[in-house]
Amino acid sequence: MKKVLKSLLSRTSMIALAILVQVAVLVLMITQFSNYYVWFYGVCYVISIVVTLWILNNSELNPTYKLAWIVAILLFPIFGGLFYLMFGRSRHNRMIRRSVSLENQSFRAFLKPDPEILEEITEQNPDAGAQVRYLQRYSNCPACRNGSAVYFPNGESKFRSLVEELKKAERFIFLEYFIIREGVMWDTVLDILAQKARQGVEVRVMYDDMGCLFTLPFKYSRRLEKMGIQCSVFNSFVPFLSTLMNNRDHRKIVVIDGKVAFTGGVNLADEYINLSPRFGKWKDAAMMIRGDAVWNFTVMFLSLWGFERKITEDYEKFRVVQEPDEPQEGGYVLPYSDNPLDWEPVGRNVYLNLISRAKQYVYINTPYLIPDNEVLTALCNAAKSGVDVRIITPHIPDKKLVYMVTRANYEVLVRNGVKIYEFIPGFNHAKTVVCDDEYGIVGTINFDYRSFYMHFECGAWLFRCPAIGSMRDEYLMSLLQCRQVVHAECRSSRWYVRALNSVLNLFAPLM
Repeated sequence: MKKVLKSLLSRTSMIALAILVQVAVLVLMITQFSNYYVWFYGVCYVISIVVTLWILNNSELNPTYKLAWIVAILLFPIFGGLFYLMFGRSRHNRMIRRSVSLENQSFRAFLKPDPEILEEITEQNPDAGAQVRYLQRYSNCPACRNGSAVYFPNGESKFRSLVEELKKAERFIFLEYFIIREGVMWDTVLDILAQKARQGVEVRVMYDDMGCLFTLPFKYSRRLEKMGIQCSVFNSFVPFLSTLMNNRDHRKIVVIDGKVAFTGGVNLADEYINLSPRFGKWKDAAMMIRGDAVWNFTVMFLSLWGFERKITEDYEKFRVVQEPDEPQEGGYVLPYSDNPLDWEPVGRNVYLNLISRAKQYVYINTPYLIPDNEVLTALCNAAKSGVDVRIITPHIPDKKLVYMVTRANYEVLVRNGVKIYEFIPGFNHAKTVVCDDEYGIVGTINFDYRSFYMHFECGAWLFRCPAIGSMRDEYLMSLLQCRQVVHAECRSSRWYVRALNSVLNLFAPLM
């Protein structure tokens, strides 16, 4: 009886109940308006027309996103316009826009680029210089030297290094994750965090509320606070209609003492280190960075922490002068972030710039292959120009509908010369790009609309770092566990499967 009562009173049940109540109220309103159906229909129809015209004339919206919403409104003219106003808009209220403006000011104030580094990179490779200029202008993050980068080809190796580095912490630990799930991985990390907090180390944890909706107990932050760990829950989920609910913190960042940082696709849950298999073998990637570039991640974390808590942080308190004996490997690292509340899709454009400038090869890992038209065209054009374009996707999906959309994109890509491989042992969650033995990207950004336009994301752009060779070699080894998708199988589907794929592709931006 206690278990049943606990289940009924759980947060999930309360959210489901709240949503059902809202649906019931909506149905009741429609019923009440039934006597005035003509007027009700007319008003809603006019709203849909106005919204459609606004979408068509909004030059800042992605064309594919426009098309998806316009078709949805035409199919459902009574509610289509209202749904767009509730779920489709990217603009937010003045207070939120002001917070974003203040965040950008913080980046510009504390992340000032070094002109000499940009000049060095441009002299070595003008294309690389152009990419750095873009990132410094639109993500407000500078390129850095004087450090090192270590690539982890799976969650297990990242976890081992993370535990080792956490135990060395003396001043502060910052953790920011999309998903935290109770289990061996998180419990191990939490024990260290609690111990460090007792020793006087400043420990902060920030997790996304939607990402942890089914993985952590309600008000879990209070439990952490009792351990002496400062905790912030990003964008707390409220079961009411709000465009902000689409904007999740998908980043994975760890900063320890300002000396070492981690990023990549690995969350804090057992499936990421293959202790709790859900979709076969879990393939992932992460990176550990030392040196000046760690400051970029420190500012990223503090900025979003201040944004969520509506406070002004003392950034200088956490600035660290790198010690001369820190390992320096050569090359350049540029950690960057992407904010969905502005109009610049930085994460997408970094991929787009790299693909468009590739000369020899582009090797991509992504769990979801749902690119917009510009990225799709860039991939096809690169392949048609003789660039070896390869993409590894999962063979065992975590989301079946999204997997269907991913596979629906295979045909046009394979037909144009892009080589697509499915990771046979299980699920490929890595988000990496390696290009021409000169460039590498490791981060949290998927090749889909949510990562490109809706989520807070981050990544590390690398130029001529030794880690790039490790990324290339590991990618080629991974191909031995993959099967290549051939064009014949893309066209062998029955007509109704192809028709369904066309519909799914049309509405992909709304998924």
